[in-house]
Amino acid sequence: MHPHIVPDKFAREGMMFPSRHGRNFRRLWTIGEERREIRLLTGANGRDLMTLNRRTFLGTATAASVALSAPMALGQAKPRVVVIGGGSGGGTVARYIAKDSDGAVDVTLIEPSRKYYTCYFSNLYLGGFWEFDALGHDYGNIARLGVNVVHDWAVGVDRDAQTVALASGESISYDRLVVAPGIDFVEGSVPGWDVSQQSLMPHAYKSGTQAQLLKHQIENMREGGTFCMVAPPNPYRCPPGPGERVSMVAHVLSQINPTAKILIVDPKENYSKQALFEEGWERHYSGMVTRIGPDFGGDRVEVRPDAMEVVIDGVVEAVDVCNVIPAQKAGKIAELAGLTNDSGWAPVFPSDMRSRMDENVFVLGDASAQGAMPKSGFSANSQAKVVANVIRGELTGSRIFPARYSNTCWSLIATDDGVKVGANYEAGDDQIESVSSFISQTGEDDELRRQTYEESIGWYNGIVADIFG
Repeated sequence: MHPHIVPDKFAREGMMFPSRHGRNFRRLWTIGEERREIRLLTGANGRDLMTLNRRTFLGTATAASVALSAPMALGQAKPRVVVIGGGSGGGTVARYIAKDSDGAVDVTLIEPSRKYYTCYFSNLYLGGFWEFDALGHDYGNIARLGVNVVHDWAVGVDRDAQTVALASGESISYDRLVVAPGIDFVEGSVPGWDVSQQSLMPHAYKSGTQAQLLKHQIENMREGGTFCMVAPPNPYRCPPGPGERVSMVAHVLSQINPTAKILIVDPKENYSKQALFEEGWERHYSGMVTRIGPDFGGDRVEVRPDAMEVVIDGVVEAVDVCNVIPAQKAGKIAELAGLTNDSGWAPVFPSDMRSRMDENVFVLGDASAQGAMPKSGFSANSQAKVVANVIRGELTGSRIFPARYSNTCWSLIATDDGVKVGANYEAGDDQIESVSSFISQTGEDDELRRQTYEESIGWYNGIVADIFG
């Protein structure tokens, strides 16, 4: 669903009780007034490995927190931080500001969903390597740190008054605002498709029920049928990367529908980890996958959802399942707040992810236009820690450290065949720049690939613990 559309169910469901944000405010977690059972969800696989790698992943964050100086008392009302979006960026920044300020900063997190389903590892769910429930994480532990978690839609920002308007009609004021709304789709980027067609041709690019729908369609495809992916142009959210998704679909079809075919229609000349994926497809799924790039019409495509047809440079292809991944832009609230430019993304300063449109606003993760970092959950989590340090320093007088960013993206090609790409980043004069990088190599031995996959499991369990507590 569009992030700016407020379904009726959000206006009807959820608990209501008085809060400092107004009488009868809806769906608010507070410390000591937990209204439902909270449980920490762990990953579906790799329990023994999880403990070691979670410790490793969290070690850096813990050390950074210890190094930060204690907040300064300002002798006035608590400064207020509002965070829009409870994903990898928003959840992390809310949790870190609350945890490291030790109550000196009032933090409100606005997120419509009671449970967040990660896009990363949703491809593994499609492939049967991960359980759907293991993708979902709630906000109870973030609330226990003192964050006011408001389950509502942010529908507007008055930057002059420094307030955020909610679908419920309430308004929340801020001293600093963090906008982390993820992505929205560029209307008309795939002719014949819009969000009203997502039940026929799902995008499955915001996880949740769309991933479930796509999995059901794949598993019930006719024998010998065709799965088609309309891949997105750059830049796009990754994970869930198109290459890994094709690999996971191929894995399922090779087991239950081995005569099926996969057709990729791609407007890009090349894509991330291309040589690794093509090597893997030939090794594990020989003859199943065909990619049509822009040289053969991959950038001239339309779809006909009712007829289940894809038209490639004027040639009509009948398909059985079609995964349409449109061109992307920043989540709608970033546009409504006046934070985006003509590209559809929100430009930020590389040193601290501060909006170039407003010094009191920061934009994190997929929605930001920051330079070399990919639009990944790892990137958003890394950027959030920089922003949390900066905001806490500005509001409480604690020490601010120079920005350092990092990212790694893992992909699974087949059982125990994991690959990765990553980099470390620093702030350049005008954008974030890569200062070192690495990537898996073709021809690696099976044991190394297995270790890479297990490493990804440890990372997943570590990052969701870092975000959601």
